[in-house]
Amino acid sequence: MTTPPDGAATTAQAAGVGPTAPPPRDDEADSMLRRLAQAIGRGNPLVIALSFLLAFFIGSVLIVVADQDVREAAGYFFARPSDTFRAVWDSVTQAYVAMFRGAIFDAPSYSHRADSIREAGGSGTYVLFPALAAGFRPLTETLTVATPLIIASTGMAVGFRAGLFNIGGTGQLIMGAAAAGFVGFTWSLPPVIHLLVALAVGTSVGGLWGGIAGFLKARFEANEVISTIMLNWIATYLLFFALKTELFTGANKSQPTSPAVKPTAQLPQILGPQFRLHLGIVLAIAAVVFLWWLMNRSTAGFRFRAVGSNPRAAQVAGISTSRASFGVMLVAGALVGLAGAVHVLGTEHRLTEGIAGSLGFDAITVALLGASGPVGILLAGLLFAALSTGGRFMETTQGVPLDLVQVIQALVVLFIAAPPLVRAIFGMNRTRRPGRPQTRVTTTGENR
Repeated sequence: MTTPPDGAATTAQAAGVGPTAPPPRDDEADSMLRRLAQAIGRGNPLVIALSFLLAFFIGSVLIVVADQDVREAAGYFFARPSDTFRAVWDSVTQAYVAMFRGAIFDAPSYSHRADSIREAGGSGTYVLFPALAAGFRPLTETLTVATPLIIASTGMAVGFRAGLFNIGGTGQLIMGAAAAGFVGFTWSLPPVIHLLVALAVGTSVGGLWGGIAGFLKARFEANEVISTIMLNWIATYLLFFALKTELFTGANKSQPTSPAVKPTAQLPQILGPQFRLHLGIVLAIAAVVFLWWLMNRSTAGFRFRAVGSNPRAAQVAGISTSRASFGVMLVAGALVGLAGAVHVLGTEHRLTEGIAGSLGFDAITVALLGASGPVGILLAGLLFAALSTGGRFMETTQGVPLDLVQVIQALVVLFIAAPPLVRAIFGMNRTRRPGRPQTRVTTTGENR
């Protein structure tokens, strides 16, 4: 293979063909997880929509296979095929209608509440508002579940857009929740000040925990994937240890739970005590706005994005990649720590060994599905929360296991991570006829 002269290479680059940038460094090429995050972040919205369609279709197949009525009707399919088709239709539609009822709006509860008030002599707004409250109760629950998920996802997005694959959300969330909860049930402060201090402490501790991984990355070039995984386990077992000490459990040493957070440190409920929706939803919206401002309007965000897009070019421009890595992990940890603080102060009100649940890893998925953008994260967070709350209602009313929701979420991520597979299934791949030259449009609009 001969090497073209410098002039030919320059001409080819000017014409838009040939290599225009040096090959990536070996350490960048070795990070498969980072490439996966970038590929998902650049996903086509149509591919994302089709991925959800495929995931729900496979979920429908699983619902049909597990349904007893469908299996019984299939036993005499050739005698009365219509019974089988009707059973399949009823099984799938009832399951997904139950999911909608549990996530967005419960029409039967609305009607039942309205009828009971009318029978008691009520009319007009005395019927409408209580009935709407009963109908939209699932939506308020979805917003409650989505609140810490959205906040944590904004922290994940900061790392992804800076080229760092931060999977330490669980550890950062645990540390933020533990710090905020400790301040909440041990300190005695005035109402508003107590809440603000607990949120600030939880955010700071989460930022420091994320900053550890950032420092290891900046100072020793430690792989952030490995360091954040290990920090997850360290935080988990630190919480287990703390909940076995008198400092965190008080007089109740037999159960690994902390005392309840004092009312002065709890996030106030927006719609009254009959709903769990709290003021944290405002903090979730503020976190989304902060992500937009940080990454699109601030100098620090520009440095983060520059390092994530091209570390070499950022260094040539005078941007310190080590400082940027540390700053990214510090900000990401702070946002995830805020999510933990909101979770314990707004919903759980006490520390347990399972305080983090799957929030840390769900936040990674939501950030990837939302392409690490503010609007995308907001929509993806609401969608995942709706699947969770709707799945629980579907399980209780239709007997469909909640694990099906986990299967659907995993399938969505799988399909979005493999866009060529989705395009091949739906026949979207572009094929070139043999012997026909490919047409390219230049910047001047000419076909060549």
